[in-house]
Amino acid sequence: MKLTDTIGSVLTSKEENRVLSVTPEQSVYEAVEQMAEHGIGALLVISEDRLVGILSERDYARKVILKGHSSKETLVRDIMTSPVVFVSPQHTVDECMGIMTKHHFRHLPVVQEDAVVRVVSIGDLVKWIISGQAQTIQELEGYITGAYPG
Repeated sequence: MKLTDTIGSVLTSKEENRVLSVTPEQSVYEAVEQMAEHGIGALLVISEDRLVGILSERDYARKVILKGHSSKETLVRDIMTSPVVFVSPQHTVDECMGIMTKHHFRHLPVVQEDAVVRVVSIGDLVKWIISGQAQTIQELEGYITGAYPG
């Protein structure tokens, strides 16, 4: 569990195996309702089996609430972030952290052969890194106490 591990490895360890999405024609209200129902902060926007955007709680707050628009009358296409920055399963944890930091977002679609496989969140990456650090600490403690099997 290192920074050089691939996102494919991270995704294999995730329990959730679904990709939640909305269409550009749906209302923002429906999208936010789905986010609340599933306890997530972003949805992919997919049209004709193609990733065309991503909609986050941040998009909603900044482009609907602050502008005084109605979420029931505003369409997802009007506020989604597009084009979408995405990665492949071969990207490393470190590369993804860099991309997320540079672009100031918390969700990154993972695409393979033009199809969305999953979404990785900053929380997933932090969890991965912390697990790796815990493992390293345990190994070092074992080495120091002489219990290291090596």
